Amino acid sequence: MRSPVQPPPSLLSGHANPGRGAHRRQHYWPRANLLSANLLRAAASEPAHRKLQARASATPAPLYDAKAAGAGLLLQGRVCVLTPHAGAGSRVWFPGVGCRRLIRVELSRGQTLARGFGTRMFHLRTCAAKLRPLTASQTVRTFSQNRSAAARTLGQIRCYSAPVAAEPFLSGTSSNYVEEMYYAWLENPKSVHKSWDIFFRNTNAGAPPGTAYQSPLPLGPASLSTMARAQPLVEAQPNVDKLVEDHLAVQSLIRAYQVRGHHIAKLDPLGISCVNFDGAPVTVSSNVGENASVNANFNIRGHHVAQLDPLGILDADLDSSVPADIISSTDKLGFYGLDESDLDKVFHLPTTTFIGGQESALPLREIIRRLEMAYCQHIGVEFMFINDLEQCQWIRQKFETPGIMQFTNEEKRTLLARLVRSTRWGLRAGWGSLQGAWLQALQAVLAPVTWLFRVARSPSRFEDFLQRKWSSEKRFGLEGCEVLIPALKTIIDKSSENGVDYVIMGMPHRGRLNVLANVIRKELEQIFCQFDSKLEAADEGSGDVKYHLGMYHRRINRVTDRNITLSLVANPSHLEAADPVVMGKTKAEQFYCGDTEGKKVMSILLHGDAAFAGQGIVYETFHLSDLPSYTTHGTVHVVVNNQIGFTTDPRMARSSPYPTDVARVVNAPIFHVNADDPEAVMYVCKVAAEWRSTFHKDVVVDLEEISKYDKICEEAFTRSKDEKILHIKHWLDSPWPGEQGAITRHPSPAPTAPPGATVWLSDSGVCASAGPPVLGFFTLDGQPRSMTCPSTGLTEDILTHIGNVASSVPVENFTIHGGLSRILKTRGELVKNRTVDWALAEYMAFGSLLKEGIHIRLSGQDVERGTFSHRHHVLHDQNVDKKTCIPMNHLWPNQAPYTVCNSSLSEYGVLGFELGFAMASPNALVLWEAQFGDFHNTAQCIIDQFICPGQAKWVRQNGIVLLLPHGMEGMGPEHSSARPERFLQMCNDDPDVLPNLEEANFDINQLYDCNWVVVNCSTPGNFFHVLRRQILLPFRKPLIIFTPKSLLRHPEARTSFDEMLSGTHFQRVIPEDGLAAQNPANVRRLLFCTGKVYYDLTRERKARGMAEQVAITRIEQLSPFPFDLLLQEVHKYPNAELAWCQEEHKNQGYYDYVKPRLRTTISRAKPVWYAGRDPAAAPATGNKKTHLTELQRLLDTAFDLDAFKNFS
Repeated sequence: MRSPVQPPPSLLSGHANPGRGAHRRQHYWPRANLLSANLLRAAASEPAHRKLQARASATPAPLYDAKAAGAGLLLQGRVCVLTPHAGAGSRVWFPGVGCRRLIRVELSRGQTLARGFGTRMFHLRTCAAKLRPLTASQTVRTFSQNRSAAARTLGQIRCYSAPVAAEPFLSGTSSNYVEEMYYAWLENPKSVHKSWDIFFRNTNAGAPPGTAYQSPLPLGPASLSTMARAQPLVEAQPNVDKLVEDHLAVQSLIRAYQVRGHHIAKLDPLGISCVNFDGAPVTVSSNVGENASVNANFNIRGHHVAQLDPLGILDADLDSSVPADIISSTDKLGFYGLDESDLDKVFHLPTTTFIGGQESALPLREIIRRLEMAYCQHIGVEFMFINDLEQCQWIRQKFETPGIMQFTNEEKRTLLARLVRSTRWGLRAGWGSLQGAWLQALQAVLAPVTWLFRVARSPSRFEDFLQRKWSSEKRFGLEGCEVLIPALKTIIDKSSENGVDYVIMGMPHRGRLNVLANVIRKELEQIFCQFDSKLEAADEGSGDVKYHLGMYHRRINRVTDRNITLSLVANPSHLEAADPVVMGKTKAEQFYCGDTEGKKVMSILLHGDAAFAGQGIVYETFHLSDLPSYTTHGTVHVVVNNQIGFTTDPRMARSSPYPTDVARVVNAPIFHVNADDPEAVMYVCKVAAEWRSTFHKDVVVDLEEISKYDKICEEAFTRSKDEKILHIKHWLDSPWPGEQGAITRHPSPAPTAPPGATVWLSDSGVCASAGPPVLGFFTLDGQPRSMTCPSTGLTEDILTHIGNVASSVPVENFTIHGGLSRILKTRGELVKNRTVDWALAEYMAFGSLLKEGIHIRLSGQDVERGTFSHRHHVLHDQNVDKKTCIPMNHLWPNQAPYTVCNSSLSEYGVLGFELGFAMASPNALVLWEAQFGDFHNTAQCIIDQFICPGQAKWVRQNGIVLLLPHGMEGMGPEHSSARPERFLQMCNDDPDVLPNLEEANFDINQLYDCNWVVVNCSTPGNFFHVLRRQILLPFRKPLIIFTPKSLLRHPEARTSFDEMLSGTHFQRVIPEDGLAAQNPANVRRLLFCTGKVYYDLTRERKARGMAEQVAITRIEQLSPFPFDLLLQEVHKYPNAELAWCQEEHKNQGYYDYVKPRLRTTISRAKPVWYAGRDPAAAPATGNKKTHLTELQRLLDTAFDLDAFKNFS
């Protein structure tokens, strides 16, 4: 514990210049800044403290001499120059505190005159004066008034002088002596005379000029009592240590409110908790007892679950105690070393707060009041975890500046009109907050527009109409959070003002119909049609419930008078599953319009509180927000927080204090706001839109509300106490306020509707269907422009050119890895031999599509190199860090761009993102590759809810491609099977119905009718064709490709250029072309298979010498099933028995899908036998020997012509 007169440790610990006097710096202040360093101790604020410390710690200036006589020069009560007393003409040594010029002092009759002081001394004195508390300033003023009137100051500063007789020892010849005395006193105050001890104590305590010194008493018994009464002036002067500590305490207090003020913000929309809702901030008064009850309101945070449950059963949600560093009562001032007497002291405000406005100092009482107004009212701000100072300062300025949350009359009119438009209940829900001063002002503003209130009282509002018309239908209304509609519109308005012209939205089911009607502006006839059971059966697809559907609309934004396009993405009931889809669609729209900074296209995501905290996809989506190939440059997240979480209270729903805490991982600011304060909601939404426009980062708006009707209150069975709360909320909203100054309810006729406006309210004539999507890719009626597919082959020149680029480095002075050089050399040899392997076939498919203007995006884990190190689409310079080259982008002069990007270790989020990207344009090939095929199971929700049934539910086609590495290679259960049985089970074709094989373009019609295409190619050439066919088709279907692993380098898995030239197509079935095909009558067994197992079968057949007895037919396209081609194969071998061979287990793989369809193909004339592994729970064995044993067993079964005799 340092002595109270000892300099601060920060000043004892070092010096900017390690020069002269360094041997003393471990214990003393720098010589040249001896007593002037007291100024630094008064610099309580951190920026000012640093500035002064830097100046005081600068290299000491040379000592200049001057003619002087009398006392030393003092600055604001601090001794700046120590000079021994001498007569006129003596030299005075001035260690310049920031002074670099000669100082000449003329002294006459005990008075000093300073000339030539630099501006730095002026700033030091000014800063010290500003940092003094009010009482200290008054003390200095008192001493200044008692100074000699002859004392005057010249130049840029005021310098205080003292009579020579007051401190006669301060003269030029005694400077060294006084300085040594001071050093000795610093080490041990008792080592010097008592008079020196008193003098140095008074000087350090800030005694004004001439008052620090007390002359020694004469020796003698009579003087002992006087000596005993002699006390330092420290007690009478301001305690500098206390001053510094108080300023630091105020800074800590301000930071405490910035960090934890949201814990006691008044976010309770019910207004029934013990939090103070009288509209007045809690102030610290001198009467502790008077404020005890008021301050007790801060014992529970305003957003607590206790606000939802008056019985207090949900206080396990958060820590129910107010943070210790928040001033909720005067006794908490002691936490900072302050007391009630400090409330009226004036403190200088640091630069890290804006509560002062134009003022730089405020009394402590006012500081606390303004902090409560900024952070403890209806808005709670979480932002101090952000590690960017500029962003923190921006947020502080938006919420701390006094009077910043002001609205114009026009904005208030717009706000009320939007509340009215959303629903009748929208006005009631916000009515409780339209009180007090705001409502009184609003009443005067809106006097000319009384028709709005008549509209407000009209029973024919949107959700009120739905409630009365279809009371038993699930509609997931916005009751309780009607302010969401004006909130979304405010975000859109502000974003439009900042240049955004396309907003893509995603949301769960609650409030979706209202958003469609009042934000997206979907035709009400279409919405009401969804409630009517008379919907025509001719509508395409299976359809979906009304609160899952999306919408696309372009209109004029009336606030900014700019065109704005609004898109609401369709979603399933799987909450938050649409989040990455929205992000991907947004990224695609930004990409296609060249919006590299997100200034034109943005996304808004709506969430429920329980889902936001509970669904892992939220975390995955957040982690995509700042990745180079996935960022959308900021998303506005709006959490509709009803504090119940469907049927689960927050005590059971999450472990974090807030449902929004997941957003902290990406430094996204979180704005909690009471949804029953529409002004606060509007302001927060404006700030959120401005934040996104300024910093292009995510931001979260947490609307604290409570729903009155949750799925028509079906959950009342599981939460009866919550149902009481709903009743209380309903009772609070029912009577419209009638206090003085409020707008009271008066009976008045309903507003007169314009002609034709009641059509959508009638029972009939409102069932116009939305119809299929209309894109330039389709005809006007939403149909393909043709039902044919051109050849997927290419000319040899194009194949050769792409192959040469793929086997070289198109950039000069680029050094690649030696191992990669060998791979490229091997590619070059393949091109010379007019053959391709798997990687080269993919390269040629991509390169040719780029030439045709098709953008290609390949995403996934390790796709740049390829999981099995076969692709190498991104080259890395071995000599220059982070220098890369993508040869695919150097193929053609005016080609489309190629994007290949390694993703984060996420499947659910990334696949959803790529699905959304594929939605934006049909003229793009978007591929997602799993690191191993079975990794898709963590993205099963996207596959099951979006990819498989997307077109049937939402009438939206999508051409996304899934590359799933698959094959039994003895790698164990987890890296073997891509689970093809799951994809085949979800195919929509009927296994018992043989389609019309004589239909023109049978294969194309099959593709058009299916929900997705499933293939397992056995040759690189067929892989090349299926990729090109995906784009050349006149429509879009998802494509599932089971890609190989060992075949990537298999010597027999090669394709000649001849099979890829113009006129060639994708082969749905590859028939036998060996000896068995030359004499089909002698074939005794026809094996059907798919994928890699074909090469095992051909090797075994060759080893057994059964090329004429066993024919092998490969089914490359599994769905839609090639009935026509397989029927030809069966008829070709009339004497052969049929068998399906697969390397997967019998209860997995393709057998259960293929067998009934083969039987239907041959009209069940023959059995279809099985050759493969036995049923098993795991996809594959983890033992290599067992794997080989199982493989040999299935090969024995396949080529044992008597294997199935016992089953005939």
